[in-house]
Amino acid sequence: MKTLTLHDLDKENNFRFTMDGTYDPRNGLEQSVVPFLESLESYADGWMPTFVKASRTRKYSREAVVRALEERRQEYGTIIGLVRPEEPAVSLVLNLGPARERPMLKASLSVQPLTFFGEVERCRNFVQAARAWASQYPTDYAVAHSDADMHLAKFPSFGRERDTWMRDGFDKIYELFWLNIFGPKLVASVGRERMLSTPAHLVEELSNGSVLLLLRPTAADFDSEESRVVQARAHVHLRPDLDFDTVLRSLKERSAAFVPVEPRFHPDVAPLLTRLADESGVTTRQRKIAELNAFQPPVPEEWLPVAHPSDVANPERVLESYGDLSEGLVAVLHTDVPSIMEETSESLTDLDFHFWKENFPKRYTREVLDGHTIPALGVYLGDVLVRRLGGTWVLRAKMEESQVRVGKRIWLPFLRARRYMQSRESLLEYSLTQFFKEAERYRP
Repeated sequence: MKTLTLHDLDKENNFRFTMDGTYDPRNGLEQSVVPFLESLESYADGWMPTFVKASRTRKYSREAVVRALEERRQEYGTIIGLVRPEEPAVSLVLNLGPARERPMLKASLSVQPLTFFGEVERCRNFVQAARAWASQYPTDYAVAHSDADMHLAKFPSFGRERDTWMRDGFDKIYELFWLNIFGPKLVASVGRERMLSTPAHLVEELSNGSVLLLLRPTAADFDSEESRVVQARAHVHLRPDLDFDTVLRSLKERSAAFVPVEPRFHPDVAPLLTRLADESGVTTRQRKIAELNAFQPPVPEEWLPVAHPSDVANPERVLESYGDLSEGLVAVLHTDVPSIMEETSESLTDLDFHFWKENFPKRYTREVLDGHTIPALGVYLGDVLVRRLGGTWVLRAKMEESQVRVGKRIWLPFLRARRYMQSRESLLEYSLTQFFKEAERYRP
């Protein structure tokens, strides 16, 4: 069963809700969570979690939640997860603090994709759930919004030093999001009358003195022009010390991070650059695509018009030693790069991506790279030219001088491997993928 990981959450924009509420420990831990589950079951419109995760995974039920709480009960608190593996994927973490001082019920919800909350009725049901939770579990501050945009807003620190925001918490309204629930202290800092007159889609006073503020009917259009204007206007209303134009400009800059950029990668390295772009988080992906669009690797120069003649007396023995080197590389990398055993152009792209992701040239010493990795990689690259492009080895006593003839050109795989393994940047500038594509043009 696949559930959302941190890596998954960073790849696509998610709907995120976070609340630090308090509960009455006199009801017992299990009974304290019942009102939360009741509201979840009533208002989770199409995104109800289907499994409960603790020491083991069970199908969702109230009884399963109680068992999970019992399994995870610790002196410092209890943490369980409610998940939904199918789309929309859901991760809901409940963290119930110990029953002393101020017992906390912390809820952190992620639903992927954010576009799931583009329907008015579905968003209305979520607001019902948030209203019920904030009424039952009083909170200083709770929000729901685009997870990626919250990240750009530097939630929850809002750019403050860790010691400062841990000390001060949400002492003022640093940002406004799609849904905001302000506790009595924040309401008082603004002024209840001002808070209740905020220009927004919905402003509602809760029975415990909190105020629920909803900017727009739906969450998914958070970065539209109209939404940003509403967001800026409401924020400046609550914070008269802020300048509307400055706030709006900052919001529009955040929106720009989500404007799609069409990939126009260099065709020889497009398979590799596509994977590099996909590694970027949702907040940086479009900028990364634009950067990679501008990337133009140098034309490969690791070739000769005429071969240096072979000077080895026993070619079979040399090829056998080459085979040992190649097999050693395959043995080391076959788990991380399974396609390496196939010796194809796709295998070379997989290797490029692996070496880049692992920052191989920096991770290993020059002794290891020069003594083992580069020679083995040169052999492997040459073997791919031989096997896939009909090339022929032209062997030399000095391994680094050995060549592969493909058509009318003589290619130098060991020189390419040496240039390739100099730095992380050189892994792109001298990629194995591009070298193969260039040699392929001269295939007979």
